[in-house]
Amino acid sequence: MDIDKILSELRSERDRIAKTISVLLDGVGLSGTSKGTAKRGRPPGRRKGITAEGRRRLSQAMKARWAARRTKPAAAAKATTGGKRRAGMSAAGRKRIAEAMRKRWAEKRKAAAQAGSKSQA
Repeated sequence: MDIDKILSELRSERDRIAKTISVLLDGVGLSGTSKGTAKRGRPPGRRKGITAEGRRRLSQAMKARWAARRTKPAAAAKATTGGKRRAGMSAAGRKRIAEAMRKRWAEKRKAAAQAGSKSQA
């Protein structure tokens, strides 16, 4: 068979299938064109995202928020945490733990030194 003949048969098959699809869609009430399936929702010519006006409003709101936090640091911190104390350790608690660890490591060094002297003897 000739390649031109094969191509013409395939093209005619493609056209016949496209016409059948078009007839089926028209019968159901749908059109085969992209008009009916075009996206709706945002006005033409406007890209997705925030508008310049929205960005300006957001900027002003954030500036006001940060200015308020700078003027009242303690009150703002309390407002963000709900007035609850954050999990943490007091200086006295940290000191007790440090002393206990020093004592524990001193005992461990002492035991290691005694074990070393027994094995050398």
